Formats: sequence, C-alpha cells, structure tokens
Amino acid sequence: MAITREHVLQALSTVPVDASGTDLVASGRLSDVVVDDAGRVMFSITIEPSEASGMERVRQAAVTAVQGLPAVKGVFASLTADRPAGSGPTTPSSGGAPGRIRSAAQPKNQRIPGVTHVIAVASGKGGVGKSTTACNLALGLKTLGLKVGLLDADIYGPSMPKLLGIHGKPRLLENRILEPMEAYGIKVMSIGFLVEEEAAMIWRGPMVMSAITQMLREVAWGDLDVLVVDMPPGTGDAQLTMAQATPLAGAVIVSTPQDLALIDARRGVSMFKRVEIPILGIVENMATFICPHCGHSSHIFGHGGARDEAARLGVPFLGEVPLDMTIRELSDAGRPVVVADPEGPHAGIYRSMAQQVWTSLSGGTVVRPAPRIVIE
Repeated sequence: MAITREHVLQALSTVPVDASGTDLVASGRLSDVVVDDAGRVMFSITIEPSEASGMERVRQAAVTAVQGLPAVKGVFASLTADRPAGSGPTTPSSGGAPGRIRSAAQPKNQRIPGVTHVIAVASGKGGVGKSTTACNLALGLKTLGLKVGLLDADIYGPSMPKLLGIHGKPRLLENRILEPMEAYGIKVMSIGFLVEEEAAMIWRGPMVMSAITQMLREVAWGDLDVLVVDMPPGTGDAQLTMAQATPLAGAVIVSTPQDLALIDARRGVSMFKRVEIPILGIVENMATFICPHCGHSSHIFGHGGARDEAARLGVPFLGEVPLDMTIRELSDAGRPVVVADPEGPHAGIYRSMAQQVWTSLSGGTVVRPAPRIVIE
C-alpha cells in the first residue's frame, strides 16, 4: 500500500504538542506535508524561537509516529521559527524596509559526539570542482594518519557515490541511526546512497535543511579527527543550516581563476566571515591546462586570480590544482587521484592542502559554540 498525505496526517494527529493534549495537526503548527514517489515524507513544524529546545521532543515524536507507517522509507522533519521584524537582527527586503526573518531552530547541544573538527568545503557557484576538491582533501587528511569522515551535503547534486565508487545503501542501526559507508579508509554519508541515482530532489528549503541536519546527527560517525562537509554551491539555506547546526571549525573556498567565479567566491568568504567561521584557505582549481600531446601550457580560465584574491582578503592560499585529464578520468572511475596515484604531482598538491588545513585546525583552534543564524 502506497503511503499518502492523509496517512501521514492521521499519524501526526496522535502527537501532542502541549500539556492540554492538543495534537500536532490541530495545533496549526504543521507545514505542508510532502510525500514523494519513493515513500519519503517531509514536513516542518512552526515554533517560536524560544521553544526550540522543548519542541525538539515533539519533532522526534512526530518522526517516530510517521516512521511506524507501512511503506515509509524515510522521514525528514524540521523545526522552523518566524521572528517578527524588530525582535532581533533584520535583513532589508528589496524595498529597503526591515524584512521578516525565518530561521531553522536547532537543539542547544550542537556538538557532534566523537567529532573533533568539522570543516566545510564551499564555493559561491557550481562547476568549479568543489566536490573533487573535498574528496581529495579528505583523503589527503587521511594520509596524515587522521580519522576522517566525509559528508556530501549537496542534496540536489550528490557526487560522492560516483567520486568514491561506492554502491549500495547504508545499514540502519538501532534508534534509526545510519551506519556510514566506507571507502579508502574514510567514512562517507550522502543523500545519493538513499535515493535512486537519477531521482530529482524536488525539495523545499526546510526539507533540505532537515536532511542535512539528520545526516550530521543521525549517522554513527564514531571518533573522527575531521569531518569534511562538501557543501552545495551558493550561500543559501544549506550553508546557513551547517553554520547553525554544528560548530564549524573553518571553511575552505574553491574557485577557478576567472573573474566570474571569483565574484561568487568573495560572497562565500563574506558569508562565512559574517557568521564568524574562520576561512582556512582558498583553492584555485583548474588553474592551468597542459596539453597531453604537445605539453603546451594554457590558462583557459586565467591564472593566479584566486591567489591574488586570497592576498586581498587576508586569508590563506592553499594552492593551485591544474585542469588535468588524469584527475577527471580517475574521478569518473571512482578512484580519486590521492589514492590512485599517491606519488604523483596532483596527489602531492592535495596532500599539501591537507597539511595546511590540519596545521590550522590543530594549532590552537578551539571548536566554538555554533552561532545563531537567521534566514530571510
């Protein structure tokens, strides 16, 4: 029997939200309920910001109620809060007047048990090689003798199953906790393990935010020195959710040298600085193309732009990665260059980046409480 919206509402009507016994459906707090063809259920619960801690129990009860329905394959539920203008920081609307702020409320205890450092690999735009960089950076950290995890937080375009050659689905442990997949000695989680490869993720913002939070917290990561998070491109809900849902130790920004990409990279740097997350460095990807036939060097996307931008912004420059067919071919084959050609020059570049990142993380960097973020 296929799961329907009516089945979900019936289950949620058994979840009380207050001492008087008002149920979740009757309370008026429930958002639209979305049920996709794969049996995944998505909804959000509207709360006041001050209710975040207490209403987390309601969210968990709602998830449990829906998970008990036949044919349900997954539940993504989040708490959302509207803050009236004037009750805190505001963001101007297009007309210049204070806008209405919308935030995803998170539990107060935001540390991930067992994980020492969480770092984000981000870019202002897509197509700059961010996922390939995140994958090889994580493997470079592994070569330093560290315990490393890799979270693919790009809900709309997960890449890690392909880049790491991982097939199958994660095992479900007790208390609905997922066991991460493993590849080349690192633990990996991606929405790509949970959906069909060609499935379109037509999810609203709250569903994306909830999915990222659950992949952070409802996965048996174990003891990790570093959890590398491959962020989706841009500076929207997903990035702010990461900044709020966990105390990020820093961010790595990936860009090509061309001016168009650098404009977006600046936005990424600016966003992380505004939420007081350190920039661990900027990577210039696709820096130089060397013809495999004649050896001629060409700067297809320009050269040195990211290095100059790092100097201008006063943040570390981690290095240049060439536009090379070997990196592309090995990535498509699920054999990242750091493990497929560990003694090669490209693996050396990623290992150097990893060493610089780890030096920043271990050189007195303290994992701070996550800042409170509000989303317009």
